[in-house]
Amino acid sequence: MTRAGSERWQWLAAGLGLAALVWLLAPILTPFVVAAGLGWLGDPLVDRLERAGRARGTAVVLVFATIVLLLSIALLFLLPLLWAQLQHLFEWLPHLSAWITEDVVPWVQKRFHFDLAPYVDPGQIVVLLQSHWAQAGGLAVGLLGSGLAVFETLVSIALVPVLSFYFLRDWDVFVERVRELVPRPWLPAVTRLAIETNQVLAGFVRGQLSVMVAQGALYAIGLWLVGLDLGLLIGFIAGLVSFVPYLGAFIGVGFGVIATLVQHGDSLHLLLVLLVFTVGHLIESWWLTPWLVGDRIGMHPVAVIFSILAGGQLFGFLGVLLALPTAAVAMVGLRYVHEHYTRSSLYGAPLPEPVAESELDESLPEDFHAPDPGRPEA
Repeated sequence: MTRAGSERWQWLAAGLGLAALVWLLAPILTPFVVAAGLGWLGDPLVDRLERAGRARGTAVVLVFATIVLLLSIALLFLLPLLWAQLQHLFEWLPHLSAWITEDVVPWVQKRFHFDLAPYVDPGQIVVLLQSHWAQAGGLAVGLLGSGLAVFETLVSIALVPVLSFYFLRDWDVFVERVRELVPRPWLPAVTRLAIETNQVLAGFVRGQLSVMVAQGALYAIGLWLVGLDLGLLIGFIAGLVSFVPYLGAFIGVGFGVIATLVQHGDSLHLLLVLLVFTVGHLIESWWLTPWLVGDRIGMHPVAVIFSILAGGQLFGFLGVLLALPTAAVAMVGLRYVHEHYTRSSLYGAPLPEPVAESELDESLPEDFHAPDPGRPEA
């Protein structure tokens, strides 16, 4: 085996060993990954304050305090609202059952002359959903009732701000340490790939997630002003899935129309709900995305969905957190390989010219005779 081949096998073994180590340590790595993500998000702000004349320690304290304050306000404000909306959702399900039975089924039977009633039992669906909701609540209470589980959760939560501060303070140091470990012949290529990966992640996380939050807030406030009881929950869900183009608006319109018909049942509120999503989508297309995302590199929605689902399947919640960075590295690496392939002699080599039949005959030996199709071979 050549030296280059041996090195490739060594790097492959190192990669597999790292993946196995991550899988084994997954239960304790979550706070470190969350803290590293917060440190990465805040580092550009710290660098900007440093360039403005602030000391590194002062800049870190200002950015860290801002991040903690914003996250605390978001949790204290959003969690009670979402919990109240979920409770209201399951109290609202019987009204949905009555609407399906009294309005939808008769309309379908009259319109399409099809007896739908034997195939639809909304009451059973509602009972099933409510029973699963109760089981989920009992499971959560049971998990929280375990002293060890509560202790581990509290330790993880307490570690996040502490680790975030250290990641934020020493982010440039960590980057330089990693840079020193890269083999010198690989340094230019690795540096380029790292810069492109950072651009991809920044384009999605700092850009697209900002659009998701703003769009969800627009939908939630608009539906609340319309008078929809589940407006906050529908707006939150629509904003959460809006990283896929048109999916947030599509799901929001579907849920909003059903909730409006069940609660109000008139054309005015239906038109108002449609107007909310139309205006929200126009604001996102014409203002939010150009301002917050611009022309920065982003990941395709299909790649985002697949990476999140695959990460969750392989490594659980830690895999979900690592999905986007891994997908960004993979996508940048594939672009790098594609670029080198299109510049290689294999891609650029011309195809062999077809040989004329006369030239082929001249190149054959004199004693060569083509087989006679009418005569069987010996």
